[in-house]
Amino acid sequence: MRTSPLLLVVVLLSANAIACKKPEGGPPPAASSELEPLCEHHVQKSICTKCNPTLAPVFQAKKDWCPEHGFPESVCPTCHPERGGRPKAATAGKKDDDDDKKIQLSARVLEKAKVRTEPAKKQSVDLSLAASGEVVADPDRSARVTSPIAGRIEQVSFKEGASVKKGQILAVVRVPELGKARAVFASASVRGASARANADRLKTLADRGLAAKQEVVAATAEADALEVEAKAAAEQLGALGSSAGGAGTSLAVRSPLAGIVTRRNAVLGQAITAEEAIANVTDLSELWFLARVYEKDVGRIDVGRRADVQFAAYPNERFGGAVEYLGKEIDPGARTFTARVRLDNAKGVLRVGLFGTARIATGEERKEPTLAIPRSAITDIEGKACVFVKEADGFEKREVELGLVGVDRAEIVRGVREGELVVVEGVFTLKSIAMKGAMGDDD
Repeated sequence: MRTSPLLLVVVLLSANAIACKKPEGGPPPAASSELEPLCEHHVQKSICTKCNPTLAPVFQAKKDWCPEHGFPESVCPTCHPERGGRPKAATAGKKDDDDDKKIQLSARVLEKAKVRTEPAKKQSVDLSLAASGEVVADPDRSARVTSPIAGRIEQVSFKEGASVKKGQILAVVRVPELGKARAVFASASVRGASARANADRLKTLADRGLAAKQEVVAATAEADALEVEAKAAAEQLGALGSSAGGAGTSLAVRSPLAGIVTRRNAVLGQAITAEEAIANVTDLSELWFLARVYEKDVGRIDVGRRADVQFAAYPNERFGGAVEYLGKEIDPGARTFTARVRLDNAKGVLRVGLFGTARIATGEERKEPTLAIPRSAITDIEGKACVFVKEADGFEKREVELGLVGVDRAEIVRGVREGELVVVEGVFTLKSIAMKGAMGDDD
């Protein structure tokens, strides 16, 4: 049976009509998800007070006004760039970050965290330069502990990371040569004492005319020679780290200074030589930070300039110091000079080898005052510079744009207005709470 082409076309058109027909009483079509466009001022056009000046009194009456920039506070593109120039209603489909950024703390927590604020104000900013580098130990506060003579370790009395005192015994080494040195000293001492007694006896006889003076001179010379030999043997024992009154072939190896054992290379029964170090001991109470300064910047700094060092390992801590030495020889490969900064490590948190960045004062200042805050107020959150601003209902986390950064202060280009209170102490506590909220931790 053959199907008519005309009939086939009619059937297809009917099927399409049935498929496209919407059921009556169904849900209305979804509203467009497109947001109202922004104007040239980066604010939603319908509420921009630059484009519509008559709206300014309305927002001022609602106390939603930024007098510094002339926009509603809730959509000010300078103070709140994260809102994209749109009110909350326009971004209802997006999660509003305002509530997440507000942090409320009890008076007890504020006191315990030692939270302190300062107003952002216009002031001069001391210019500085940044230089990367690493922590090294002060050579005058470091020691390689070795045995003065070859031997075999028979006792180890320390562990890596242990704190040791000056003169503390770290290991005992059996040294066969020590026995020979003791024998030489004992023999020279006995023979010297005998020769001295004989010389004294002959002198007494000579005074009575019973002995020749030549005999006295010879006996005295022999006694002096043997005593010098005994003294030399005693000094040799002292050089080996042993005393003249000791006995046996065991030698105690002691720490030459107080500090921390940063490396151990000693096990029981190990044969060692005088060139092998069994331990490294370092006084970590003070360390050096060797900053690498490019040759174009060397003329901007000098010995005595203040420096502030920060490490990726401790992003919320700053370690202050001063440049105590500026290298006289350039690294031909990197074209940098070394600027040495001494750092106090009383807390013991710094480690040898840590990489960081030093901000070194140049002694120059930006003449015209600019809006600035202490650098201690600035913290890094997810790769962005942020501060915490005190408001009536808590603390608000704000992203800021930085301008010039000095040793003590940093210029604020965007994010904080003059007079607002920013947290300068206790920032780490607020950051921890903010990060906890960002991770969705409800504990």
